[in-house]
Amino acid sequence: MSSSRSMRDDEWDVLGGRGDDPHPVRAHRTEQPPAFWRAPFSAHYYREIGYAFSGLPVAIAGFVVTITLFCVGLATVVTAVGLPVLAGLTTAGRGFGRLERARVRGMLALDVPGPKAVRRIRQGNWGAVTARLADGAGWKAALYQVVMFPWAIFSFTVTLVFLLLGWLMALYPAYHWVFPTYTPWRGYRVFDFTDSHHVRHEYFIEGTWQIAGLSLVGVLVVFLTAQLVRGLTNVNRAAAQGLLGR
Repeated sequence: MSSSRSMRDDEWDVLGGRGDDPHPVRAHRTEQPPAFWRAPFSAHYYREIGYAFSGLPVAIAGFVVTITLFCVGLATVVTAVGLPVLAGLTTAGRGFGRLERARVRGMLALDVPGPKAVRRIRQGNWGAVTARLADGAGWKAALYQVVMFPWAIFSFTVTLVFLLLGWLMALYPAYHWVFPTYTPWRGYRVFDFTDSHHVRHEYFIEGTWQIAGLSLVGVLVVFLTAQLVRGLTNVNRAAAQGLLGR
């Protein structure tokens, strides 16, 4: 009886472990976000930026693997190959989920406890396959790779655009001299067009007040970008808790 019970209670995970944490705990922050005025100059903010930038290649890999395994498994489900492939999908989902929880923990300062290890009731190869097919956490982790792929592209693009825009505007006084020295422009050219009456309209950032005004707007964009990035990564925190946690 005890031997049979031991076999039924045997648990295994994608990397051969017995789960991420034997004790069910709630997700919790390991570091509080900095105040508004300090955010653009904090390590916390640049870790969030690093998360957004590194998230795109990770999301591409996770999406490609997930979609490939799902399509192959679904197409061959009527044969003996399909079910093991789908079992491999939940295994891969758990692997990517573990990677994502590590990224969230290290870069977003949120510790998300991993799901319970897969419980295998029957022994043998098909017992392992059926256990993986019934693994709800593995399916949720695979779903995470699909639904968060567009968000990774969006977060990467928005973060990059606003990060560059803010600092380029804020630091404009430092490189304004480049335009009249090395280009035919008197300063940064905002627009240049000819209207229907063949009158040409040009506008350059060249005066002292224009330069100062652009720089001040840039500083404001820098501070707002920190809050924007925090909002973007909060979506990732919520998704990790909902789909990758316990």
